[in-house]
Amino acid sequence: MTVAAEERTYADIALVDLLDRLIGTGVVLAGDIVISMSGIDLVQISLRALITSVRREMTEAWEES
Repeated sequence: MTVAAEERTYADIALVDLLDRLIGTGVVLAGDIVISMSGIDLVQISLRALITSVRREMTEAWEES
């Protein structure tokens, strides 16, 4: 394997591990978009997202209630 191929493989594994850890613990994404003209806000959009995995224990607790 060449050095470039080894670095690419290592980077791919690191990205997968990072995504797995983030989704396992949960990630909150938030953002605001404001469209204004002459200092007057015309449109405001607020975006909120929670990204997480669902564990079996969570679904069992949900079904019991």
